[in-house]
Amino acid sequence: MKEKSARRRSREFAVQGLYAWLVSPAEASEIEAQFAGTPGFDQIDLPFFSKLLAGTINTAVALDEALQPALDRKPAALSPVEHAILLLAIYELTNFADVPYRVVINEAIELAKTFGGTDGHKYVNGVLDKLARSLRPDSVAGKK
Repeated sequence: MKEKSARRRSREFAVQGLYAWLVSPAEASEIEAQFAGTPGFDQIDLPFFSKLLAGTINTAVALDEALQPALDRKPAALSPVEHAILLLAIYELTNFADVPYRVVINEAIELAKTFGGTDGHKYVNGVLDKLARSLRPDSVAGKK
């Protein structure tokens, strides 16, 4: 089995942190502190994780608005797991231009397979595929 990258681990912890935030809102720093002793947390890319978690939480309202056109329901009606994954992915799509959109979508699909419901990864894929076209039109057109 292939070893997980530090960035993948960062995304896994970020999704868990976002899930916790969606269920019981807290400051990003508080959520991050709760992970400090968790097994595997020492193997993440800490600056990347911190940017993902805090950035997503701090811009969640705008991210939900950006998600809405690609959703078939209100963001609040999504399962907290899928909502957390979609928030994280759209944050990464809009703020990390150095990460190819295909990587963002693939990572989100893997997160949904790990943490989500049976077919949650299909829903996540469909939503992000629609959003990538509007958020990164040049990349999608050029298939970068």
